[in-house]
Amino acid sequence: MASLTQDSEKRSPYWICCYVTSTGRRLKRTTKVSIRPEKGELREDGKPATPADKRRQAMEVCLAIERAENMARQGTLTEQAVRRILSETLERTTGHGLRTVSCERWLRDWLEEKRRVRSAGTVERYGYVIEGFLAGLGKRASLPLEAITARDVLDYRDGLLRSGRSRGTAKLNIVNLSVAFNAARRRQLIPFNPCEAVEHLRAEPARRKDFSPEQVAALVSAADGDWRGAILCGFYTGARLGDIVALRWENIDLEKRAVRFVPEKTAASGRAVVVPLHPDLEAELLKAPGVGKAPVFPGLHGRKTSGLGGEFAAIMGRAGIRRGFSRHGEGGRRVYELSFHSLRHAFVTALANAGVSPDMRQALAGHSTAAMSENYTHRGLDPLRAAIALLPPLVGTEIGLPGAAAAGEDSRA
Repeated sequence: MASLTQDSEKRSPYWICCYVTSTGRRLKRTTKVSIRPEKGELREDGKPATPADKRRQAMEVCLAIERAENMARQGTLTEQAVRRILSETLERTTGHGLRTVSCERWLRDWLEEKRRVRSAGTVERYGYVIEGFLAGLGKRASLPLEAITARDVLDYRDGLLRSGRSRGTAKLNIVNLSVAFNAARRRQLIPFNPCEAVEHLRAEPARRKDFSPEQVAALVSAADGDWRGAILCGFYTGARLGDIVALRWENIDLEKRAVRFVPEKTAASGRAVVVPLHPDLEAELLKAPGVGKAPVFPGLHGRKTSGLGGEFAAIMGRAGIRRGFSRHGEGGRRVYELSFHSLRHAFVTALANAGVSPDMRQALAGHSTAAMSENYTHRGLDPLRAAIALLPPLVGTEIGLPGAAAAGEDSRA
């Protein structure tokens, strides 16, 4: 029978449990329950705690230890049994049971929290990772969160690689998954993050390319309607396709000859990007100017970028430009060396080739905080306008289309 004792030399302020282990050894272990109540400590009924109350709490802990040892001796001790014993003991001694949450419940609740504070694109990426991880766990997804191990994370990562995902994608997915587990650790739901025990893969060099000015001119020539303006906007502002199709005329300041918008990818920061209008883009926009909340490109506005990507691929085909298959990305989608996003790469590359400084390129592309983007004044736009003026003209030039030899099966997409 388990019993309590005190340290004979009075070095420990806690009750000590005397018990017999599953192997028959007699041991002593501190219960971490103090012999005397702390000043002002109250019982559940609101009355002051007494030494007798503390002894009863210590005995509950001691009996739980003995119960676990007896189950171990009988071979019936499991992880669930241990958690049940701990929860029951905590409830009897503190009035609150052990907090438990399943892996699936935590990840889904965490994702729902992100919907309120992150952009739709960020939440979509997190959601893809969470759903893939839970699918790989199978029945283990219903286990307590702390039961998830580094082995589970490794299995998920290896499954991504076997399905054709790149090493870079697998690495990024583990990083995103780690964010969710770190949040659980901060809330003391788990003692450690299982993702941290998994070494990061060394990602292969990126294979995305950018368009040359000649290719951009060919795209503009092959496009019609709103696509013509959207392509010019992509090359002369570096904006992503989703941000371009979302533009409204209130984002275009024709007086100051600039476009100002908050990128969807960093919408949570509320930080705007300001890019002066290049003469070629300005001339295209002035063909059909609008006002207020009217969309700049009504034929593309409100449409999903996944569908628009197919239309842009067709324009590339008419321009005689191959997309060039690169790898499989998230969700099994095919990632190409050239896509609309390559216009953003071309924008930054063209600025670099023109000698524009790195910090100026960073401000124009909106990669990070840029003080100049916050100062929406004529004076603040002057250095940005000088940088944009260095970009090559595309409309009305003698830049020709690439040769027919550049066409391939991708050009017929």
